[in-house]
Amino acid sequence: MKFLKYILFFAIFAVFTATSVKGQDSGAVSVDDIEFTDVDAAPAVDTTTSKAAVVSPAQDTLKKDSLTAVSAKTADAEGGQQSMWAIFLAGFIGGLAALLMPCIFPMLPLTVSYFTKSAQSKGTAVTKAVFYGLSIIVIYVVLGLLVTVIFGADALNDLSTNGIFNFAFFLLLVVFAASFLGAFEITLPSSWVNKMDAKSDKKGFAGIFFMAATLALVSFSCTGPIIGTLLVQAATMGALLGPAIGMFGFALALAIPFALFAMFPSLLQSLPKSGGWLNSVKVVLGFLELALALKFLSNVDLAYHWEWFDREVFLSLWIVIFGLMGLYLLGKIKFSHDSDVSFISIPRLFLATIVLAFTMYMVPGLWGAPLSSISAFLPPQQTQDFDLYTASMSGGFGGGHAASAEDSKPHKYAELFHAPLGLNAFFDYDEGMAYAKKVGKPVMIDFTGHACVNCRKMEASVWPDKEVLQRIRDEYVLIQLYVDDKTELAPEEQTVSKTSGRKIRTIGNKWSDLQASRFNANSQPFYVLLDHEGNTLVKPVGAEYDVKTYLAYLDSGLAAFKSK
Repeated sequence: MKFLKYILFFAIFAVFTATSVKGQDSGAVSVDDIEFTDVDAAPAVDTTTSKAAVVSPAQDTLKKDSLTAVSAKTADAEGGQQSMWAIFLAGFIGGLAALLMPCIFPMLPLTVSYFTKSAQSKGTAVTKAVFYGLSIIVIYVVLGLLVTVIFGADALNDLSTNGIFNFAFFLLLVVFAASFLGAFEITLPSSWVNKMDAKSDKKGFAGIFFMAATLALVSFSCTGPIIGTLLVQAATMGALLGPAIGMFGFALALAIPFALFAMFPSLLQSLPKSGGWLNSVKVVLGFLELALALKFLSNVDLAYHWEWFDREVFLSLWIVIFGLMGLYLLGKIKFSHDSDVSFISIPRLFLATIVLAFTMYMVPGLWGAPLSSISAFLPPQQTQDFDLYTASMSGGFGGGHAASAEDSKPHKYAELFHAPLGLNAFFDYDEGMAYAKKVGKPVMIDFTGHACVNCRKMEASVWPDKEVLQRIRDEYVLIQLYVDDKTELAPEEQTVSKTSGRKIRTIGNKWSDLQASRFNANSQPFYVLLDHEGNTLVKPVGAEYDVKTYLAYLDSGLAAFKSK
């Protein structure tokens, strides 16, 4: 079934791109060492008289804050669970990609044949193959756990916003991409392979385990970049077990075929033959690695306000990368390890068409088109120098986007941050709350981050909706608080957190501590609707991509505010 290889090839390309967005964390910050004090429960209701006990305003505020903390903690846990599934899925897709590497795919029929021929019965062959697969899983899961042990839980949480690590990850992924494109091979010392290979000659299950270890070492030149990318993704999500979960998904996808084909050897005949197409898969993954690397460089540029890697530059590089990928699939570009392409097959032509169409889709983004399907990857819209899209949305709301006479002075930190869609946002909590009280409007706090992919997606796909934009622009006072910004606070503003005991020295430290201590949450985006006194109007929410649901959330806050 020659067509099978193209189906697998396209599935990996499509899902790899999609899960990269989903698999990245929304910019969570660590609150592991923060202790939260319990709030006394509100007075109980007297069931005998059906009348509620009298509740003082202070008790009512405490009750609301307590309920807010509980709901925020629940939402945070749900987000963490979704992140774990995303890590697992990314690992599983990575395992499928590794299976199609030139170092592993030819080993599949050889290894399965070894089990079926050396076993005395089919049951024995299946048992050995299953143990072989379990050994692969154990080896890679242990590797994931080692990453956690070496770096520690706190370090994994800090990686997502650390500039040095993000830049190191960028360089690392560029190296991996160069390896896949054929510049060199990443190999382990031959002495390691020889020792494992010698131990694999042992009889029994010990020998099978070392066979699995030998496969892991021999195939490292192909799987190393995939594993490295997966570990980088999992580590920067800040989840304690993220690397282990990712490696479990990777190993599971790698191990299933060995056990499956050992149970049903006749299926081996349906596999496509090894050939130059395996290297084509490797090269395409190299292009994808190169494109993904730019996201980490963008994170550093945004967090430190370098302002040279803006949206146009990012898009220009992606257009070139995917354009070259399309030309490669058409056989117009050839690398040193590629076989001659005497003709272009129909499936390969279809793949090239999809890639080149995606390339053309990105071109209008150079003039400000929102590109909502990939907006989570891109730098924020407000970094665009020539933006026709935002300018086209400036009318239609009675000039509500412009600063009012009461708000003519520049906002604090306005030289560092720029609100999306031309919104009139505040970037300091106290300043925004004071203005809201002055104009008599409720407050919408947007806990966001430079490295928050879900924040960018919300700003590009939900906020531009006409009704949503009108609510945020005209009905609320918007306060955007960046929890991962690295700008140093003025010396007189630097304090020590009352909850964690850590030094608050940057703008990001200040707002992440506020989110953790006040709302018991650490994920972004995180939207909180408040009244003038700082009381929550409705339950806070995270990313919500359904426009109607998000609009209903904003309207519920307005209704609660007007009912006071």
